[in-house]
Amino acid sequence: MVSPDLPVFSSVSDVDVLRADLVAARFTFDAVVALVGEDAMDALVREQPAAARWAVEQARAAGAPTAGSDAGLAALVWVFVLGGVVESAELSAAMPGVGVEGLMRLGLVEPAPGGGVRAAVDLRPHAADDGLELWVASDVGAHHREGVLRKDHVLGIGQASLTLAANTVRRDVDTALDVGVGCGIQTFHLLRHAGHVTATDLSGRALAFTRFNALLNYEQLGIDPADMDARLTLLQGSLLEPVAGRQFDVVVSNPPFVITPRTVGESEEDRFTYRDGGLPGDQLVETLWRGLGDVLAPGGTAQMLANWEIPSGAHWAQRLDDWTPQGLEAWVIQRDVESPADYAQMWLRDASEDRDPVAAQRRFGEYLEDFASRDVEGVGFGYVWLRRPEVGRAHGVGRVFEEVLREVDSPLGPWLKREIDAADALVGLDVASARAVVAEDVTTETYGRPLDPHPQMIVLRQGSGLRRTHALTTEQAGLVSACDGDVPVGALAAAVVELMTDDALDADADADAAAGQHGTQRQVRDLVDFAATLVRQGLLVIE
Repeated sequence: MVSPDLPVFSSVSDVDVLRADLVAARFTFDAVVALVGEDAMDALVREQPAAARWAVEQARAAGAPTAGSDAGLAALVWVFVLGGVVESAELSAAMPGVGVEGLMRLGLVEPAPGGGVRAAVDLRPHAADDGLELWVASDVGAHHREGVLRKDHVLGIGQASLTLAANTVRRDVDTALDVGVGCGIQTFHLLRHAGHVTATDLSGRALAFTRFNALLNYEQLGIDPADMDARLTLLQGSLLEPVAGRQFDVVVSNPPFVITPRTVGESEEDRFTYRDGGLPGDQLVETLWRGLGDVLAPGGTAQMLANWEIPSGAHWAQRLDDWTPQGLEAWVIQRDVESPADYAQMWLRDASEDRDPVAAQRRFGEYLEDFASRDVEGVGFGYVWLRRPEVGRAHGVGRVFEEVLREVDSPLGPWLKREIDAADALVGLDVASARAVVAEDVTTETYGRPLDPHPQMIVLRQGSGLRRTHALTTEQAGLVSACDGDVPVGALAAAVVELMTDDALDADADADAAAGQHGTQRQVRDLVDFAATLVRQGLLVIE
């Protein structure tokens, strides 16, 4: 599993010395942000290093590097995060325990062409909202080296990784599975709330990086270096094949979902394995999606990020509903839609393929021809949550496919959990008999022309979570404004409808009474159903 171009877990003592140096150098996420600035750090996550480089250069020029000094921290950021070259003496001064020789023995640095040393891997601190703080190694990024990324590139902590980690609904479980582990970041978050984690990947290099990172952070992750398998098992293979016949309580995956044109005679070495599963169109996502039901234990949940093709004239959710195994609940949120042309340009930039204009133009044409062959008019991106119902427990999510293109909260996981719990709680609940109050983050906005006696539109707006909005009818607005917890929802709905009906009858005294009564009952039911929707989405809270 280990090759010369991978970090090497040589011994626990070597890693302990490295850890001590990293701590002494203050190589933490917060310290790096303080050094380069929040805006520069945000840009760095997007592979835009210019602002961070400027800040680090100023710190390096301000004084001699020593362990714990700003100049020493700047030397580490310059080498490991920004891909710069330093003299051996500068790096050894910043990390005196392990020194440059020790860093080379661990496979973390290498001689730079022209003298000095440079990073052999990207090594950077990671901090999460749940208090997890780690150092994570991955392959060097596009701003470290010239040319196209290597085909077996092991991706670091990018925006997709952060999004999935922030979206995952956390709960204490016995077993968890990470499909397509990469550098290991999802696995490390799972270890915080799962007794045992199994991680799979087609790439042996990815598994080697995960092993190194797990052992580098063994104290934070609760791993015994002498018996890693007691908490973490790494298996090589495609998607779910290595765990066939097994079931898990939680499954997460940031799979290689990028839709890439296939070429005649291509091999695995021709593909960017970190993002390209090697199947035509979105078949890899479909294969994984359809197979997740087999690995979910009763009550088990799966979450992943995915791309999907949207055929011309079709609704984006139609194929995804077909992919969902029978008996599973599904909540899919489409977050973005790209045209075939924009999609091709985005992924050409991702692997730095656009650095060769001639090759990039040829490849761009291949993307467009590939999409046209399947009559694809757009590519969706979004979040996927699946659950296998458990006998004897209430499950109320069902199947929901919604598009949310606006900005949402992060971390989103706690908000998703609230909506899932609310949906489950609604099973068997008589909403009409319940009392509800408006959630604290909900506001209303009215729109109308100046001097108009009545608004033309009333909008109910959620200030957190998925930040949903609802354009309200007059009846719906009346119901929501009356939800103060004192009167049951059904009684409020009846009172609102009666008030509106009386106004209508005053305007048309000849209205048919029987028809009016039937319509009134239907309106009350509709208002109660609307209240239930707001409860599920968190805009109303049952007391």
